[in-house]
Amino acid sequence: MARKKKTVDLDRDNDIAPGLVAKTKKRLVVASGRSHPALSADVASSLGTELVPTEYRTFASGEILTRFEVSIRGCDFFLIQSFGPPVNEWLMETLIMLDAAKRASAKRITVVAPYYPYSRQDKKGRGREPISARLVADLLRTAGADRVMSVDLHAAQIQGFFDGPVDHLFAKPVLLEYFERTLTGEDRARLTVVSPDTGRVRVADTWSDSLGAPLAIIHKRRDPNVANQVTVNEIVGAVSGRVCLLVDDMIDTGGTIVKAAEALKANGAERVIVAATHAIFSDPAVQRLQSAAIDEVVVTDTVPIPDEKRFPSLTILPIAPLLARAIHEVFEDGSVTSMFDGAA
Repeated sequence: MARKKKTVDLDRDNDIAPGLVAKTKKRLVVASGRSHPALSADVASSLGTELVPTEYRTFASGEILTRFEVSIRGCDFFLIQSFGPPVNEWLMETLIMLDAAKRASAKRITVVAPYYPYSRQDKKGRGREPISARLVADLLRTAGADRVMSVDLHAAQIQGFFDGPVDHLFAKPVLLEYFERTLTGEDRARLTVVSPDTGRVRVADTWSDSLGAPLAIIHKRRDPNVANQVTVNEIVGAVSGRVCLLVDDMIDTGGTIVKAAEALKANGAERVIVAATHAIFSDPAVQRLQSAAIDEVVVTDTVPIPDEKRFPSLTILPIAPLLARAIHEVFEDGSVTSMFDGAA
């Protein structure tokens, strides 16, 4: 039996056009790329749903094909893809999945990229360099993304690269809850929050306020011609006899963090704890982070951390509940900002 449709007549006085009215219901759909399936499954579970059945193929030539095995027409589509290594393969897969979702008539498409690729290339450091973070934003938009969601962007200005809404989430509540639960009263009394460089001072300052601890800053210098080479020049702030909490957005090769930790210990720090959102852990990070200068490393699982990159002093916190809550707020037209006391 055909469903009877409600009609609306032309009403010039009230400026209403004639047409049909259908009672539609919003539908949230979560799909995953292949970069971090465990995280995607945890997010879907936190939302009370499951991932869209998807076919993935990588041909002998290296070309990628994806196909959604069920209809996603008219849905609010969230594609979760984290960009650990190999970043370029996952980026291409994301673009292909976006094109597939667009051609499958998804109503609104959101890319959930817990770690945003090429985020460190957010400006021109020297002449004739690219701004690759902007290029990635353009690629996502062109492929079909209406919205982007990410955690702890390396530079807040990346939000302006995407021509559409960007939800910039912060892992601080997840990390902060861990430290509030595990640090003893004695640790809290001797705690100093440390920024590993001047670029992270604003973030470290918010940590200082939240924990009621003083702030110290490490001044470092990079060689612009040599990647991942760091020299620590001096420490601003008192660290002798203190429990130092080093906060950063990511750990790649670990050079910055280890140099900072060594400088803190050399200046009398009693313990050094490292807190970071993105555990990239490119070689030789795992070896470096097991340095005697570092007592504990605490990260989230925004990128996959295989067994060979785990070590005894590493603590991994789940980011899925935070992502799920943000996705729910976007879907329900709620407030993502309210999740972070107005800071997002």
